[in-house]
Amino acid sequence: MIQRLLPFFTLIALFIVLSIVSPSFLTATNLSSVARQTAVINIMALGMTVVIISGGIDLSVGSILALAGLLGAMTMHSYPVAAGVVAGLAAGTLCGLANGLMITTLRVSPFIVTLGTMGIYRGLALIISKGLPVQQIPDSFSFLAEGNLLDVPFVLWILLVCAAATQVILQHTRLGRYAFSIGSNPEAAFYAGVPVRFHTTAVYALAGLLTGLAGMIESSRLMTGQPTSGQGYELTAIAAVVIGGGSLRGGEGSVLGTLVGAFIMGLLANGSDLLGVNPYWQQVVIGAVIIAAVALDEWRKRRLSS
Repeated sequence: MIQRLLPFFTLIALFIVLSIVSPSFLTATNLSSVARQTAVINIMALGMTVVIISGGIDLSVGSILALAGLLGAMTMHSYPVAAGVVAGLAAGTLCGLANGLMITTLRVSPFIVTLGTMGIYRGLALIISKGLPVQQIPDSFSFLAEGNLLDVPFVLWILLVCAAATQVILQHTRLGRYAFSIGSNPEAAFYAGVPVRFHTTAVYALAGLLTGLAGMIESSRLMTGQPTSGQGYELTAIAAVVIGGGSLRGGEGSVLGTLVGAFIMGLLANGSDLLGVNPYWQQVVIGAVIIAAVALDEWRKRRLSS
C-alpha cells in the first residue's frame, strides 16, 4: 500500500519543497505555465498508459506528435482551424493504427516496430516540411493552448475530459478490460476468447489519437508546426506511467497514477528552470527515474511471489 501511495507523497513533497526554495513557484503565472506545459505530456501519457497496461510500448509518440502537429498546421493554411485540428487527430490515429497493425500482423515486438516507426514518422515530417517549420497559423488557434475558460487554462479542461474518458474506457468497456487481460497474460486471454489482435490494434490507435491531440496543443503553444518537436517526449511519457505505478510487464496502471507521474515530471522540469539547474540534467533525471521505478516494480513483484 505504501508503494502505491509513494507517487502521491512524492508529488506533495516536491510541491512543498519548490514552494520553499523558490518564491516564484507559487505565483499564478508560474502555476498556469506548469499546467499548460505538462498538459501535452499528460495527454500523451494517458495513451501510453493504455498501451503499457496491454503489455506493449510505443517509442514513436514523439514523432507522431510532430507529424500530427505539422499536418494540422499545414491544413490551416487552406481550411478553417477546426479542420486543421481534425486533420491532426486523424494523422495521429492513423499512425497509431499503423503501429498496431504492424505489431499484430507481422508479429514483431512492439519495441522494434515503434522504434522503426519513430524514425519513419519523424522522417516523413521532415520530408513534408523540408525541415522547415510551418508558420502563418491563424491567431485564433492559440486559444487551444493559451486560452482560459472560467479563469482556468483551457488545456486543463481538455486534460480533464481526456482523463475521464480514459478512465471510463479502462474500467467500463471491453477494450479496457481486455487490455488488462492481454497485458497480464496474452495467451490466456486468447484462449479465453479475447480478440487479442483487434484490441491490441485498437489500443495503439487510441494512443495515436491522444498523441495527435497533444501534437495540436503543442503546435498551438508554439504557434508553428515544428517537424522537430516532441523529441524525447516518449521517455517522459513512459516515465510518467511507471512513476504512477504502471508496470512495463503489462497488466498494471491507472489514470490517476499517470497524471501524478506526469505532474511530478512537470514540477521537476519547472523547478530546474526556476533554480537555474542545467536543463541537460533533466534527461539524466528522467533516465534515472525510469530505472528506479522499474527496479522498484520488479522488487515488489519478486517479494509478492516469494
